[in-house]
Formats: sequence, structure tokens, C-alpha cells
Amino acid sequence: MTAADVRDWEPGDGRISTPRAARATACSADAPARPAPVRADREHRTPDWSEVVEHFREGLVVCDAGGVVRHVSPVAQRLLPEVAPGELLAAAGIAGLAGDAEFSHHGRRLRARRVPLSGARCCWYVEDVTDSVTRSDALLAERARSAFLAVVGEKLGNPLHPDRAAAAVVRLAVPTLAEVAVLVLTPRSGRARWWRAARSDDDAPVVDSGVVPASDLPAAIAEGLDGGEPHTVDWLVEQAVEAGWLSGSTPAEVSARVVPLPGRDAPAGALLVARRVERGYDGADVDLVRAFAARAGAALTTALLYRDQAEVADTLQASLVPVEPAEATGVQWGTAYRPAQAGLRIGGDFYGAHRLADGGSVFFLGDVSGKGVEAAVFTGQLRQCLQALHRVEWQPGRLLKLLNDALLETSQAQGQGRFATMVLGVVRAQREGGLTLTMAGGGHLPPLVLRNSGEVEPVPLSGMLVGVVPDPRIGEVTVRLEPGETCLLYSDGVTEARGGRRGDEQFGTERLVHALSGCQRMPAPALAERVEQVTCDWLAHGDHDDIAVLALRATGPGERATRHLHAVPDTATPAEVRGIRP
Repeated sequence: MTAADVRDWEPGDGRISTPRAARATACSADAPARPAPVRADREHRTPDWSEVVEHFREGLVVCDAGGVVRHVSPVAQRLLPEVAPGELLAAAGIAGLAGDAEFSHHGRRLRARRVPLSGARCCWYVEDVTDSVTRSDALLAERARSAFLAVVGEKLGNPLHPDRAAAAVVRLAVPTLAEVAVLVLTPRSGRARWWRAARSDDDAPVVDSGVVPASDLPAAIAEGLDGGEPHTVDWLVEQAVEAGWLSGSTPAEVSARVVPLPGRDAPAGALLVARRVERGYDGADVDLVRAFAARAGAALTTALLYRDQAEVADTLQASLVPVEPAEATGVQWGTAYRPAQAGLRIGGDFYGAHRLADGGSVFFLGDVSGKGVEAAVFTGQLRQCLQALHRVEWQPGRLLKLLNDALLETSQAQGQGRFATMVLGVVRAQREGGLTLTMAGGGHLPPLVLRNSGEVEPVPLSGMLVGVVPDPRIGEVTVRLEPGETCLLYSDGVTEARGGRRGDEQFGTERLVHALSGCQRMPAPALAERVEQVTCDWLAHGDHDDIAVLALRATGPGERATRHLHAVPDTATPAEVRGIRP
């Protein structure tokens, strides 16, 4: 059926006549009569297009110049039962036939297309697009849900703090899933944390939080924390209406659901969502809420697990961090500590002090083999051994040998060869003032003594590594400190720090002595801090070994601590160093 055939269609018995030009030629009175050929009635019969029109996918409505319907195809009769031949099309009252448009009619989605014909006539093609529109809408909705869940996965993959993760969950739920969202975490220690997000006038959700006793949780939330499928909840509807979260709504106009958030062994919490009934929650919405809850539960479970592991790590690190020395008569302590790994507070260097029954103190500073967590665990074992052994032996040389035997037994039992370097000493205050230090060396760097004159003296102390051989050679020396003088113990992280202009030059003992020169008025804490600072300045943020510093300053009776900011020398000139080579 051609366009010309449709334009020249004259309604009548349903047949489509020949074109007027051809009909005029055939009926001309001046034309001579021609003998009819054989079977002329069959060859020149006017085609009947009505059967073809009936099988069009589109319905066809033909109107004359006055808007009167002249023909309605069967498909059009089914889609537009109000349209009847011989009546005005406008009388049918179908607004969608005012032009090319897509409209709803009797629960179906129709698309109309107007085509002008000759003689001011027109025809309408009407197609039922309900299925295609439904499929298109379903595809768009699925794409929107997938995009929303992708954003949820991205946003919830970042927070590793439970509070931030919970706030992100309720914030993401509004307004896509709900106008009001409430998240309640599984109670801990009889208390439950909750977060709520409500839609505001500018569409940005407002989030608040709080804590409630577990015994005061509504039954609906308790059921959600027990797991199960999403179900309706009247409690949130009442709260949303009473609190004005959904202004202008009554309980009958609000729909709410509660869904558990999956956890490891039990639900991590419960999510409650509510919105007005005109949107409601159909099967697809409930599936989306369930998928959102699964991602939220995974994020919260990860954040809670990270928090628990962080608490364990902090507790363990706190037990392995060097403990500040206890106060002792006539002694001012100063310490500095910087582990090699910036992300850890622990390392392989250690120091400490324990009080003795006679008023003295056992002090020590050392370095173990290895770095990081394993080295820190080993330092913890050493400190525990010293804490127990100093109660039965307080002579430094013999105490260090007892520690050596303990380390050898531990290494044999664990099948690991671990050793350490250490300076261990006993400090006692003298009646006439000052301190007496008796120190034993186990393969560690010799201490330095800062005299009242500003002179820096090395302590002639040597010895073998601790934990290597059964009967090591242990050096021992006694040093006297006058009031105001300081003994400095330090690890090789100070002298072996690499930096300078080329970045590979060691800090060395000579530079350390130069940094101490003229600092005799500086309190022990400030002196230890100065050693750490000049070492870090030399490193210039480069990699380094563990750094540990322990300073002991002899204080006189009634001596007032000097403000260390005024104790730094104006010019750092090298002091006279005896027996020290660069």
C-alpha cells in the first residue's frame, strides 16, 4: 500500500479505488471502446487494501476535512474504542490525538502520529508502546539502581572509622531510598549507637546521632538486629510523623521498612527507612534496600573490625613502648625516642629504669637485632627479664650476665638467634651531692659525660654482645657526676644517621659531641630532645634507624631546674674532646 493509495482513499465499502487520474482516463466518454481481454475482470479489479490494513501493527484512523471519522482499522478500534466512523474525532475526547504525542489511555501507553492527506484530510497512526516503554523504563531504573549502588560502594569503601561509616550510610540512603533513614548498631556494653538522616528543604540530608540503652530499643529495631527479611515497621512511621521529619503527613501516608545489616557472625546493625506512600516500597525498591544494606553491612563490619584491630594494636604497642624512668633521688631523667618506621610507635631500641630497695636505680639503654614489630617484641622480653632479674641481682656486670643466659635459653627454645647491645648501670646519690654511676657494657656505644665546664668526656666502656656466647666479656666502669653534670646514653641510630649534603654521610660521634658542647646548663629532658632534633635535622626526612636517648643529670639539694630555652649555647663551638676520633 503506497502513500498515494492512502491519500486517494475514498471511504465506502472498505475498498481502495484506483487513482483519480487513472479512473478519469478509464471512464472518459471520448475513449473508444476496447474489447475486453480475456479474464479482464481479474486483471483490472481494484485492489482491496482493507485486509492489509487490518494487519498493520499501528491502528489507522482516517478523518475527512471536517474532522469526521471515515475509517477506523481493527487495531485502532481496540486501542481507541471511543472513536467511531461517522462521528467527529474531537467528540471522542482523547487529548492525545491533538498532535504527535505519547499518552496513557485505558492503562496502556499509546503513541499517536498525524499524517496530512490530500483535500485537507488526515489520518492518525496509533501504536501501543506499553511493552517497549515498560522495558525501557525498567532498563533505565536498573541503570539508576546500578549507578546508585556503585556510588554507595565507592563512598562506603573509604571510611574505616565506624562513626564515619555509619553517618555515610544514612546520608547515602536519603533521598534515593527514603526521606528518613535511621541506623542502629548492634549494642555494645548495654548501649546502642544510632544515626539518623532526614531530608531538609534544600534536599541535603541532616544527620544527627546519639546513644540509647539497649533495654530501651523498640521491638521493631530489636527484631531488625536479630536478622530476617525486610518488613514494615510502625514505630518509625509514628516517630517520623511526631517529630515532623515528614511534615504534613499522617501515619497512613507514610510507608517504612526495617532491614538488618549483614555482619560477620551476627547483624552489624539495623537500617530503618521511611517515605511517603505515593512512592511506597514495591518489590524492586525492597530489593534495592536489601542490596544497599548488604553493602552498608560490609562497610560497617570492615570499619568495626579495623577499630578492634587498631585497639589491640594500640594496646600492644603501648606495652612495648619504652617506659619513662621512675623518679630517683638526686637524678633528673631525660629521654627521646623515634622508631625507624613512621607508622609504628615501637622499634628495636629500648631504655628504662627500676628503683632499688636501697634508694638507687638500675638504668639501661640498648638496641636489639632487627627492626619493626619483631624487634619491639624482643625488646619487651628484655625489659621483662630485667624487671625480674634486678630484684635478685643489682651488680651491673653480674646482672648483665644473667640477662645473657636468659636470652641464650630463649633463643634455643625458639630456634632464633637474637642478640642485643646494651649499657646497664646503677646510679646512687651521694650525701655530699652528686651521683655515682656504675655501668656495665654489652657491645654498645660508650656513654658521654657533659661536665660543668662544657667539656664532653667519653666513658671508657666496652664489652661483648648480649645473647651470643655463654660467658661474654663484660666491661664495667664507675663514673662520678657532680651536681649539674650529665651522662648521656644513646643508640647507633644517632651516630649512624645518614644525611648531609650528599645524603650518605654519617652523623658520627664528633658531630654529636659538637652538639653537646656548651649545653652544661641544659636540663636532662631538653638535652635529650636536642640530640634527637639535631639528628633529625641531619637526616632531612630521610630513612633512619631507631633512635633512643637516655640522659641522667645530677641535681644538687634545692636546685631549681633551668629553663632550657635559655640554656642552649649562643655559639656551638666544639668542646675539647679527649680520646674521640671522627
